[in-house]
Amino acid sequence: MARFLLRRVALGVVVLWVVATLVFVLYFVAPHDPARLIAGRQATAQTLADVKRRLGLDRPVLSQYGSYLWRLLHGNLGYSFVNQEPVTSIIKRDLPVTASVAFGGAILWLVIGVLSGVLAATRPRSIADRTTTALALFFYSMPTFLLGELLLLGLFFRLHLAGVDFFPGGGYVGITTSPVEWARHMILPWITIALVTAATYSRLTRGAMLDVLGEDYIRTARAKGLRERRVVYRHGLRSALTPVVTQFGIDLGTLLGGIIVTEDVFSLPGLGQQIVNSITRQDLPVIIGLVILASAFIVVANIAVDAVYAVLDPRVRLS
Repeated sequence: MARFLLRRVALGVVVLWVVATLVFVLYFVAPHDPARLIAGRQATAQTLADVKRRLGLDRPVLSQYGSYLWRLLHGNLGYSFVNQEPVTSIIKRDLPVTASVAFGGAILWLVIGVLSGVLAATRPRSIADRTTTALALFFYSMPTFLLGELLLLGLFFRLHLAGVDFFPGGGYVGITTSPVEWARHMILPWITIALVTAATYSRLTRGAMLDVLGEDYIRTARAKGLRERRVVYRHGLRSALTPVVTQFGIDLGTLLGGIIVTEDVFSLPGLGQQIVNSITRQDLPVIIGLVILASAFIVVANIAVDAVYAVLDPRVRLS
C-alpha cells in the first residue's frame, strides 16, 4: 500500500513540474516581450525596465527558469501588479469561499447522486427508475447559470416579496464569523452545483450497480440468505463506487480551482471571480499562481482517488 501511494505521489510531482514548465514557457518564453505583456500597453520605458529587473527578465532563460522553480518550491507565487500584494495572500483570502462552495456542494451531490442511482438500479424499468432518469437528464442539460438564476428568482426574490428573507441573494459570510449565516449564504450555491452535478453520479451509479448486481458473488450472497439491504450496500455498492470515485476526484479538484459561473451568479468573492478579474486586467502573476494552484488541486485529488481505489479494491495495489 505504501509503495503504491509513493508511486502515485512521485507521478503527481512530475505532473506538477510539467505544468509549471509549460506555464513558464507560455508566459515568459513564447511572448515576444513578456515585460510589455505584464506591464500593459500604456507602460513607459522606465516601467518596462523596472518590470524586467524585478522579474529577472533581463537574465538568460535558464537562469529565469531556475529562479521560477525555486520560488515555486518555497511557495512564492510573486506579487499582483494590480493589487500590489502577494499572490499567496490573494489565494488565502479567496480560497475559503471557493472551498465552502465546493465541499458543501460535493457532499450534497454525492449523497443525491449515489442514493438515486442505487434506487434506480435496484428497481430497473420501474416508475422510480424512469423518474430518476428523467430528472437526471433534465438537470444534466440545465446550464448552471440558468439554474442559479431560477433559484434566485424563486427562493430569494419571490420569497422576499412575500416577507420571507431566509435565502440571501448573494454575498459571503465567513464560517468563523457566523456559522449560521455562512450556511444560509451557501445553501443556494450548494443546491445549484449539486443538482447539475448529481445527474452524472446518478447515471454512473445506476450503470455500475446494474453490472455488479448481475455478478456471481452477488447471487451467492443472496443464496446464503443475506438481507437484500446488506447485499446491495455492503457488497454491491462498494464494488460499484469505482467510477463514482474517479469522477468525484476530478470534479472536486476542478471546482477547488475556481467555480466561475456559480460565484458570478451569487456574487461570491472566490477564486473563480479572481480568475475572471485577473484575465480581464492581464494580471499575469495572479493568473500563473491560480493555474499552478488548480493543477495542484487536480493532482492531489487524483492521488486521493488512487488511495480510495486501493481501499475499495485491493487488486489495484498490485497493478
